[in-house]
Order: sequence, then C-alpha cells, then structure tokens
Amino acid sequence: MGLGDPDTLGWTRFASSPQTLAWARAARSAGHEVLADPAMRAKWLQCQGTWFVGVDALPTSPDGSIAGVPLAGPAIDRLGPLPALHPAQLSVTFPGYPKRRGGESDAGFRYRLTRDAAHVDGIIAEGPDRRRRILEPHAWILGLPLTEADPEASPLVVWEGSHTVIRAALRTALEDYPPEDWGGVDITEAYAAARRACFETCRRVTLPAAPGEAILLHRLALHGIAPWQDGANAAPEGRMVAYFRPLISGNVRRWLQP
Repeated sequence: MGLGDPDTLGWTRFASSPQTLAWARAARSAGHEVLADPAMRAKWLQCQGTWFVGVDALPTSPDGSIAGVPLAGPAIDRLGPLPALHPAQLSVTFPGYPKRRGGESDAGFRYRLTRDAAHVDGIIAEGPDRRRRILEPHAWILGLPLTEADPEASPLVVWEGSHTVIRAALRTALEDYPPEDWGGVDITEAYAAARRACFETCRRVTLPAAPGEAILLHRLALHGIAPWQDGANAAPEGRMVAYFRPLISGNVRRWLQP
C-alpha cells in the first residue's frame, strides 16, 4: 500500500520498486524515440512546445509490457488482474509550461494557469460551445514517472476528496434520466459547479514522483498539471510520465458507483 488511498482521498502514491523501475527505464527509452519522431511531434506537441500530450503514443502491449519488460510492482498488485490496456499515453512537460494552447480562449488559458487545467477524465467537451458529456468513462488512472524532475517541475495535481463531490453532483444531474442515456446527457453546468465546489472545499495536493514510483488516481478525481516554476530542473527530455486509463465500455452507471 502506498501513501493515501484512492477510495478515500482520491489518490495513492506507491513507493519505488525494482519491477516498476525496470518498466520505467524501458518506457523512457521508447519515449525518447517517440519524442524524436517529427510526425508525433507535429501531432502531439502543444502549448507552444511546452507540452507533449501523446495519447496512445507509447508502444506498450495489451498487458502493459514494453520492449519485453512486464508492467509490475505494488501498484499493479493493488489493481489486481488488469484489463486489456491501450497503448500508454506519453505526457511530457518542459520549462515554460504552460503557454497558450492552439485555439485556447483567454478564459481557458487563465484556467490552465490558475487552476492547473483541472478536469475529470472521461468528460469530453464537444462543439463550438464546448458542451460536456460523459463519453469516455475510465476505470482508473495510473501514472508512471519516467524521468527525474524537481517537485516544482509541473507535477501532477489532485484535489483530495474531489471524487465524492463530483460523483454526488453528477448523480444529481442525471437522476431524471434513464441510466442507459447518461452518456448523452449535457452535464456542462453541473460539472462546472462541481469543479468550483472542489476548489472551495478540497485540498489541492501536488504529487511529484520519481521513476520506479507510481501514482494511482480515482477515476472521478479532479486533477491537472501545475505550471513549471522558475528555477525548476528536470531531465533533458523534460518531466516525462506514462499514463494508463482503461475504458469502462461506455458504462456511465458503473463509473459513478462508489
């Protein structure tokens, strides 16, 4: 067991293990190749070169292994038998993050600067009005650091207990609709109000971590990435983290269960 608990606080951090460190080293090597690929940089390098978002960018296998190195360690033991996994996301931040993302409004950029672009995975904004729906419900979020970085170098941020606030707000917003229709319901206002409540009532926690460690977030936890502070240092390739976020096959009711 690590520090914290995803069922009560919304997060836990697992201490370094040899198995997870071996995986992180193999994933870092693969990450170098991804970052060097001009096509991948053109597709995923955002925020004026300060953030590589890299969805499904790492060549991991469905069991999470990479280059023959298994995905293993205390965090994996805690999760139990894993579902088939998507290729891992490669998230890399660089000094100067964040700069304005392409097409980002003034309000959106201000939110990125002052609120760490806090969000709940699976809630997707669509159309010119950015209306939100629960389109990609995830089972959990597992972050695996791949490079050394100072704590002030754009760490992951989470609001403790936010998963309970989000769950209550969304269940109230959806209670008048059949569960099978929940994925299509516009929850924009309810979600915005729930985020504001989290900012007012939940403790903001930064979660820097090193290769070999792992961070597990509750699927409903409000989280984001902090700005890179002046003077913070990291490996030459930046603060690099791999993420797994397996889907729950569109089952919003299960996603909202305790």
